[in-house]
Amino acid sequence: MSEYTNRPGGTGLKDRVDAWKATASRYALLPLRIFLGVTFVYAGLDKLTDPAFFADSGAGSIGDTMRGVRDSSAIPALVDLALHSPTGFGYAIAFGEIAVGLGTLLGLFARVAALGGALISLSLWLTVSWQVEPYYLGNDLAYLMAWLPLLLAGAQVLSADRLLAERRRMP
Repeated sequence: MSEYTNRPGGTGLKDRVDAWKATASRYALLPLRIFLGVTFVYAGLDKLTDPAFFADSGAGSIGDTMRGVRDSSAIPALVDLALHSPTGFGYAIAFGEIAVGLGTLLGLFARVAALGGALISLSLWLTVSWQVEPYYLGNDLAYLMAWLPLLLAGAQVLSADRLLAERRRMP
């Protein structure tokens, strides 16, 4: 019997490779969760610590950014809605990014967090980065696509969702 075949005790190379593949498959989305979670927490905190961001006008302000992209966005009405209260919209985005990032990192309500991340990314793609040409240079579309596997699969490992599910199953 070669070392590449399965042995009755399950110690062959094929068994070890199969076990490694199964483990790798279970953990495959974890790097994506960590990347998106850290990125969104960082983005939210970056906004909260930048006083210029929340201003209605001026360099680096959410108001000037939204006015600057209004006519080139896919949905100008969405930008108009944000322009009713640029500061409030800025805070909503910042706190939304932090909530999404923490939920993703902790794996707490992971699918809801992924949906939130996808919606934030979609709204930014349709407004702020819509005019970027060629389209693949705009990062918001890539973030939107990155959220989709987490939306579909949730957080299967190292997550509060998993702990809660196991706790519910206990008698």
